[in-house]
Formats: sequence, structure tokens, C-alpha cells
Amino acid sequence: MGAPVSAASDPAGKPAVVAQAAPPTGAAGHGTHEPAAAAPGTGHADAAGEHGKKSHFPPFDGTTFASQLLWLALSFGLLYLLMSRIALPRIGRILEERHDRIADDLEEAAKHKADSEAAQAAYEKALNEARTKANSIAGETRNRLNAEQDANRKSLEAELATKLAAAEERIASTKTEALTHVKGIAVDATGAIVSTLIGTSPAQHEVEQAVDGALAKKDAA
Repeated sequence: MGAPVSAASDPAGKPAVVAQAAPPTGAAGHGTHEPAAAAPGTGHADAAGEHGKKSHFPPFDGTTFASQLLWLALSFGLLYLLMSRIALPRIGRILEERHDRIADDLEEAAKHKADSEAAQAAYEKALNEARTKANSIAGETRNRLNAEQDANRKSLEAELATKLAAAEERIASTKTEALTHVKGIAVDATGAIVSTLIGTSPAQHEVEQAVDGALAKKDAA
């Protein structure tokens, strides 16, 4: 491109064209609109450097620390707000409900245990009372049976004694009657024997005396 041209007015009012000298061209091309030619290999090194600066891990970029801290604070605050207002109350309610349910279950279990122990105690008490009553009834029954047996035995003994006495009386009467007949038979037989032996009949009273003496000697023996 050419040097810039500036317009100026002369004293007569006519425009005059003043040409400005172009700045000298340096070795590196300063003062011109065209870039200077780069040295061999310099452009590639600059591109590699720019690419290396843009390819590092973003959280380690020092220019974004402030925004990262800001977003960290906002995220932490939002998370804390959500946890404190929504999550933690729900968790607390769940834990409280579970605690209440467990407490109710434990209380109900303790109640059932107390009821079972009371029922067992009542059962054992009733069993002991039934055993005591059964023993009492058995004792009363045994005593009543013993008393009845004693009464029956005594009654039977009395009846047997009465029958034995009656039998003894009958035996004694029968014996006396038999002895009476025996005495008569003996007297008759003795008189017949003596009459046969001596040829004469002895006196009746003598024969009876002889038979009574013989029977008395026999009883004494």
C-alpha cells in the first residue's frame, strides 16, 4: 500500500495535497501492516507452546481458581441446604419411626413375656391346688374306705361271733342230747350184757351209777 495522503488548505482556499513520508521499513517489519517473515521453525514452536498451554487439566488452571472456589461454595451450600432441609429430616423421621417401632415391639414382647409368665404362674398355682385337692380327696377317700372296712369287719366279726356262739350252743345241745342217748344206750347195753353174763338182770340204778362213773372217768381223761 502507498503512504497516506492528508488534505490541507492553502491561503487561497484551494485544497493542497500533502504527502506524508512512509516510515522506514525495519528488519523485523515494524511499522508496516504486513507481518515480517518468521524464522525457520519459529512458527511451529509457538503453535506447540500455545497448544501445550491449552491442553492442561482445567481444575489445575490457576486462572479459574476463583470461579472454581465460588462454584464449590455454591454447590456445597446448595448440597448442605438440600441435606439439612430434605434428606436429613427424612432420615431422622425414618430413624425415629424405626426406633418407635422397635420400642413398641420390645414393649409388646415384654408384655407378652409378662403375660406368659403370669399364665405359667397361674397354671403352676392351679396345678398345685389341683394336686393338693386330689391328695386331700384321696386321703379322705382312703380314710372313708378304711372306716367302712373297719365297720364291715367289725360287723362281720360280730355276726360271725353270734353265729359261732349259736353254733356252739347247738353243738353243746346236740352233744348233751347225744350224751343222753348214749347214756341210755350204755345203760341198756350194760344191763343186757350183765344179764347175759350172770343170768339175772341187775338193778336199774346200779347200772346207771356204773355208766355215769365210766363216763366221768372218760371225760376226766
